[in-house]
Amino acid sequence: MNTLQEAREQVLHQIQQVCQQAGRDVKSVQLLAVSKTHPSEMLREMYVAGQRAFGENYLQESLEKIEALSDLDIEWHFIGHVQRNKTKHLAEKFAWVHGVDRLIIAERLSGQREASQRALNICLQVNIDAQDSKDGCQPEDVADLVKNISRFPHLKLRGLMVIPAPNHPQAFFDAKALFDTVKSQHAHPEDWDTLSMGMSADMSEAITAGSTMVRVGSALFGARDYSQ
Repeated sequence: MNTLQEAREQVLHQIQQVCQQAGRDVKSVQLLAVSKTHPSEMLREMYVAGQRAFGENYLQESLEKIEALSDLDIEWHFIGHVQRNKTKHLAEKFAWVHGVDRLIIAERLSGQREASQRALNICLQVNIDAQDSKDGCQPEDVADLVKNISRFPHLKLRGLMVIPAPNHPQAFFDAKALFDTVKSQHAHPEDWDTLSMGMSADMSEAITAGSTMVRVGSALFGARDYSQ
């Protein structure tokens, strides 16, 4: 067994343990491998180990990987902040976009998604604990955004994405409460099924609070090399 496969199995085991403690079905939590700054060869190795969903933060880097790994059936997630001038590539190349926090971004993604493609899965990024340094819409703006974005064709609004401040587990419970409130009011509650929260250092707390998708990088691939 290689190192990446071992790392993946350790993360999956941790997810399973936390789900058991929280009384949750392990199948209710998806592992998203955050592969930014790691070379395509490592992603290919992780794919062989069984991983199918990969998350990228940097558009140019991710487009190069999508091309290099086009022979693999990878589900590509863009999890960085979405800039207005980058929406065309995201609409064309990705299955999921997690960093949507403005109506204009959703409108552009919908308009630039080909009608022949499956609907683009969207998560609203919410600044759940009012961090000055974080992107995301305000919690009180979510209901209106959901109402308006739900009208766009070619998009499937799936839920929320949050990045709370370190050592602030209450933010995960606040995100879950917001997620549940929106689901109860949603015109299409069956689509509203994704709460993207939790990373390598805090995924246990996130799963306990109700995360359905954890975004894990360093626990899978090791420390990132930003020198490149």
